[in-house]
Amino acid sequence: MVPNNHMNNLTTLIKRLEAATSRLEDMAASLDSPGPSPAAGTSILSSNVSPGAAPPLPAAEPLPKCIEAFDAIISNEVKAFLDISQQLGDLVVPQSKAVLKAFEAERKYLLVSTKAKKPEAQPPELFTDLHRASDEINNIRESNRPSPFFNHLSAVAEGVVALGWFFETRPATFVTDTLGGAQFYGNRVLNQYKDKDKTHVEYIQAYYQIYKSLIDYIKEYYPRGVTWNDKDGIDVMDALKQVSSGSSSVAAPPAAAAKEAGGAPPPPPPPPPPGPPPVIKAAAPSNDMSAVFDQLNQGSAVTAGLRKVDKSEQTHKNPSLRAQSIVPGSPTSRGKSPAPSKKPKPESMRVKKPSRKQLEGNKWFIEHFDSPADIVEISASLTQSILISRCNKTIIKVNGKANAISLDNCVGVSIIVDSLVSSLEAIKCSKFALQIDGNVPAVMFDQIDGGQVYLNAGSMDAEILTSKCTAINIVLPPQEDVEDSDAKECPIPEQIRTTIKDGAIFSEIVDHVG
Repeated sequence: MVPNNHMNNLTTLIKRLEAATSRLEDMAASLDSPGPSPAAGTSILSSNVSPGAAPPLPAAEPLPKCIEAFDAIISNEVKAFLDISQQLGDLVVPQSKAVLKAFEAERKYLLVSTKAKKPEAQPPELFTDLHRASDEINNIRESNRPSPFFNHLSAVAEGVVALGWFFETRPATFVTDTLGGAQFYGNRVLNQYKDKDKTHVEYIQAYYQIYKSLIDYIKEYYPRGVTWNDKDGIDVMDALKQVSSGSSSVAAPPAAAAKEAGGAPPPPPPPPPPGPPPVIKAAAPSNDMSAVFDQLNQGSAVTAGLRKVDKSEQTHKNPSLRAQSIVPGSPTSRGKSPAPSKKPKPESMRVKKPSRKQLEGNKWFIEHFDSPADIVEISASLTQSILISRCNKTIIKVNGKANAISLDNCVGVSIIVDSLVSSLEAIKCSKFALQIDGNVPAVMFDQIDGGQVYLNAGSMDAEILTSKCTAINIVLPPQEDVEDSDAKECPIPEQIRTTIKDGAIFSEIVDHVG
């Protein structure tokens, strides 16, 4: 009986093993059934795709002609300027690289305008890169005033303001006028190095050429300012995201084909990460009033779910709670309509800096004074020059005989000067006043809008040169040999009549006699 029992147990064990093996085989078959076997997949691929053939790349979206033309300026004029700056080295190299960044930022703005509808208020994100590049250019100039390359840096910093042309209705004229500010410093470089080092001359001329090409570009594509794609454009922020990600110009490349004929296809890309959990939105209230009437019909039962407030928690019976407790804010703040963003202006690209009056070497720097309470007064010598920049409603008095004075981008500035060895130059100033107590050989004005020049008897032989100026008056002192004579105000002519005779041009001042 004992052997029979062992045989029965062995038979039962074998049957159980066979049953378990059968279940495992069924499970393995069910796992392999959804997809073809590797051999089958390989044979299908090799029968349908020729050896070594790669799937065709999707065609890149063509760029608008206006963007291709702007790319030509970057690859030709801007690149040539960058190459010449490498020869000079020193501080001009990082500044010229910042110029390239500024033009690339402007290209992004123009590309967005071809894809988007014109927004009511342009978002500041459109100008982030341009502001950053402009600040870098200006900071290099401001932090290196004692450098021998200061005129180089100043010419570039003044010229980059022209990149704000897309806010103007007459952008070509705006760029032309702004180029005058760059030429004020650039021409100094040309005069200083014309007989010394031609590389400096080529550097300035290459920078001028950038804006000359930009003016031609604007006249051809944007004569009245930047145009937008109002016909079938998208939202400006969506267009900015497309341009920033690079998806607007070139489509995403497909998976690479097998390098060798008959090779296995590349593995599929990993699955994307799981998305955020779905946001459960509250059900929208129905348009009918049935739910409201159902609650009204409940009567007093509608308050059955409210909790009774204990007396110890009632603030009107416990003054101490009123002094200690703070009313919590609403868990979900009510949405507010965003305030309209202000339209940026080219001047906003500049960072406002603290006022400065400082002598560095033989140069005085007077900068960023805005309506000071007292007169800004300095004592200068024959070897010292004075640079006055970006001052507003400021009275400046220069004691002693200085070498020269230069002003730029000032509003409402009045200057009292004793004497100068060389000249006084003013560019891009308005509401300007100059009083000469001694002798100044020459006064040069460029782009001055409104100015008064008060001369004394010792400065009557001064030469006054004007260019693109309006409303400038010269006040002559009273005549010494005439009793009770008053000062005489003489306006500088602004209107010139030009005629052509025998192939030659003749110009004369138009005199209006009332």
